[in-house]
Amino acid sequence: MFFRHTRVLAWVVMLTAIFFCADPAEAYIGPGAGFAFLSSFMVLFVTFLLAFVSILLWPIRFVWKLIFKKRPPKTDVDRVIVVGLDGFDPNQCKKFMAEGKLPHFQKLADQGTFDELQTVFPAMSPVAWSSFATGVDPSRHNQFDFLNRDPRTYLPDLASVFIGPVSRVLNIGKYKLPLGKPVVRLLRKSQPFWKILGEYGIFSHILRVPITFPPEKHNGLLLSAMCVPDIKGSQGTFTYYTTDESEVGAATGGVRRVVKRSGNVVEGDILGPSNSMTREEEELTVPFKVTIDDAKQSAVIDYNGEKIPLKQGEYSEWIRTPFSAGLGVKVWGLVRFYIMEMGEHFKLYVSPIQIDPEKPAMPISHPTFYSIYLSKLLGSFATLGFCEDTWGLNERVIDEDAFLKQTWITHEERERMLFHSMEQVKKGFLVCRFDGTDRVQHMFQRYLMDGHPANAKLDENAYRDEIEKLYVRMDEMMGRVMDKVKDDKKTVLMVMSDHGFAHFSRGVNLNSWLVENGYMVMKDGGKTCKDWFRGVDWEKTKAYSFGLVGIYLNIKGREGQGIVEAGEEAAALRQEIKEKLEALVDPKTGAKVMNDVFKTEEIYTGPYAQNGPDLLPAFDEHYRQSWEAAVGKAEPDVIIDNVKAWSGDHCLDWRIVPGVLFSSRKLARKNPGIMDMSASILDLFGIQRPAYMLGRSFFRVDSSDAGQTEKQSPPEEREVANA
Repeated sequence: MFFRHTRVLAWVVMLTAIFFCADPAEAYIGPGAGFAFLSSFMVLFVTFLLAFVSILLWPIRFVWKLIFKKRPPKTDVDRVIVVGLDGFDPNQCKKFMAEGKLPHFQKLADQGTFDELQTVFPAMSPVAWSSFATGVDPSRHNQFDFLNRDPRTYLPDLASVFIGPVSRVLNIGKYKLPLGKPVVRLLRKSQPFWKILGEYGIFSHILRVPITFPPEKHNGLLLSAMCVPDIKGSQGTFTYYTTDESEVGAATGGVRRVVKRSGNVVEGDILGPSNSMTREEEELTVPFKVTIDDAKQSAVIDYNGEKIPLKQGEYSEWIRTPFSAGLGVKVWGLVRFYIMEMGEHFKLYVSPIQIDPEKPAMPISHPTFYSIYLSKLLGSFATLGFCEDTWGLNERVIDEDAFLKQTWITHEERERMLFHSMEQVKKGFLVCRFDGTDRVQHMFQRYLMDGHPANAKLDENAYRDEIEKLYVRMDEMMGRVMDKVKDDKKTVLMVMSDHGFAHFSRGVNLNSWLVENGYMVMKDGGKTCKDWFRGVDWEKTKAYSFGLVGIYLNIKGREGQGIVEAGEEAAALRQEIKEKLEALVDPKTGAKVMNDVFKTEEIYTGPYAQNGPDLLPAFDEHYRQSWEAAVGKAEPDVIIDNVKAWSGDHCLDWRIVPGVLFSSRKLARKNPGIMDMSASILDLFGIQRPAYMLGRSFFRVDSSDAGQTEKQSPPEEREVANA
């Protein structure tokens, strides 16, 4: 007990040092509906104040917990460690294990259990990881996709977080100072199981689990992940500087800018957030100058008072980047430089500018100082929810080598966090999720398929073994993890993934299909519309699609310009579209496109079911919603080749993309699902799952538990939600 509270005191001393070494005027002024000056300006002060008050109140809290704290029954488990390998695929695991290439995973399977982990529907990371955290299905945690539509305007919103602007500002000359703070609210419903652990005094480390932004309070530490923005307020905006004017144009996921070379010097500006402190909200910038040495294929970047030597084809370290907003306020970010080319043309890639974890523009961790602590201890690290720049590779701004280097840099940052936390957590719960396993398979799946359209002009054999290298590298990491816990009989180690992978070679534009079949109508009578439904005649449109997973009916009273009557008319329309879509055949291959089309209301009955699509198509392998349909476009053709590097996917029939589950403890029942993870972890600590959880422990077979599950989850819903 003494040592436990000594560690708490050490944290407070460290926090005090951080606070008094920080510049309180260095705050983030957010873009658009971003972050407020007042809340950012006070973030470290408030953190310190709360810590100080916590010390003062500690004796009272200690006595209170001693008397009233819930206590789980004693079990033979002191610690549970979950290593999350996003997208780790059971078929690849089985293949490489059979070939003897994954000896540590094989050892874990032999000692305990290896099984497929059934995912949820839609089989997407925000949906599946929300089910991991809460033990419920999408209709109960309110996550169906990365995006939600605003039914009034048909425009997209992030599904996981709402960020609203400050309601009042004080105008002083050209400046406008916010009087209050913006609304930043997590839209995932239900509660994560680590909050329940905390109620029983069990401490948790939660590292980069999706849909944890903004961070929720609990008894433990948390570093947020998916949907943490960059300092521009986007989900990741790269910048590409080139002397080749022919390369400049529209770029999904980033900005392309022409720069001029004068002798051996190139100059430009790093593009930061809009300055919401001023009336004009001009874009904040930081200048840079590159001095090129062609003979050595290297350069020196003069940036923010630093001279950064850099060779072609290598990344700089994270460079701390201050954007001056005025009135002594600075916005701090992190950026990396990568020189793509130094020959006939100069080409420079600049990563999305991350929120600096050491000087966080907004809370990205719980407590707020946790990101500061990690950065000071382990070095700067990526904070963006989607760290690996898949769109940079899709747009061919970076190449495969640059993408892989970036991915493994991020992975190494995460490894340092995992092994540090393993040393800290001797009792309690730890989960650390790795993104690279997902990103590499998304971008390199095309090399496992002969003739993939994305490789039409590339060497199909150049990166054919990258996915194998990925699995071997994860096995090596797990060997080190297993060495750390091999003599600890009271630790349960699990490795899991949220889904597996399938080929994605053909894109299906559901909006084009709806136009072709008369369910979507254009104002000009045409067959196409631009992004976000520009040109759609809503007074004649019965159905539409956007995002990656489904179709919405244009229902009167729900949508802003709805025309379909709820009830019998909507039910008949759903059935009609379902039957037609299930018969859809790819004219190029003759293959059926859909395995099934599900009516959401028939498979999900939770309180948020109405927020999901009305129809959920279960695509067969090779097919997925097209890139164009995902942003509300209708194109001339319904089915087209996918020519993006993003060539592996899982947004299809969930039954063919299960994840993996390795456990050092044998499972008591078969067919585990990701919704069962929360109940199983609670069970290991002797805590009964709450009645609302659909998942149940796979470490026990309990008739009363099964009865409770049946009551909470109808058989047909359980079949779909947890396969």
